[in-house]
Amino acid sequence: MTTPPYPQQPYPQQPYGRPPGYPPPPKKSNANTIILVIVGVFLLCGFGGCVAALSSSSSDDKDKTAATFTTASVGAGAPAPGAPATGAPAAGGAASAGSTVRDGKFEFAVTAIDPPVKVIGDNPYLQKTAQGEYIQVHLTVTNISNKAQSYWSDNQKLFDDKGREFENDTMAGINVNDGTAMASEINPGNSIQVVIVFDVPAGTAPATLELHDSAFSRGVKVALR
Repeated sequence: MTTPPYPQQPYPQQPYGRPPGYPPPPKKSNANTIILVIVGVFLLCGFGGCVAALSSSSSDDKDKTAATFTTASVGAGAPAPGAPATGAPAAGGAASAGSTVRDGKFEFAVTAIDPPVKVIGDNPYLQKTAQGEYIQVHLTVTNISNKAQSYWSDNQKLFDDKGREFENDTMAGINVNDGTAMASEINPGNSIQVVIVFDVPAGTAPATLELHDSAFSRGVKVALR
């Protein structure tokens, strides 16, 4: 006798997901993300502030260096800005002819002006011929400070009645100076006699002499006529 087959019972379908008896997972919150974003923003702002502060400090340091460098570049013997040079009229212009004038550590006095010449010097190896003609200005230089000071002929300038500026001819000056044409060290209270030689166009009328105790001083002008 054949046993009839049992009818197949359908298996109950299990729901997909977490098995029964386990609590559902906690919902994800956006709070942590928001906190991280805020922290990041603050960090970036703080870093930017530091960079700005460093840049500002660096800029200030450069300005101070430039100012120091500018201050350090002005000679110690120069008069204060805007102050008239000693011996010159306060209203400007040159001191009158024959005046004793001062600039920095030196006092100057023009003692004579020689007539123009074409050739200067007796030594054939040192003798010089002017492009135009030579004007020779005799000058007494006195150190009025309490320290030695170097006199340099290259610091002195001549102006004619047309306002043209002339540099002195140091090599020509060697012919008429005893070792003082280019430079000379002057002790406090001492004086030297020098001759400054200028090569100017023929017929030039010398008007003023601008005298300096150093290359950085303001200088003072004295009339030559």
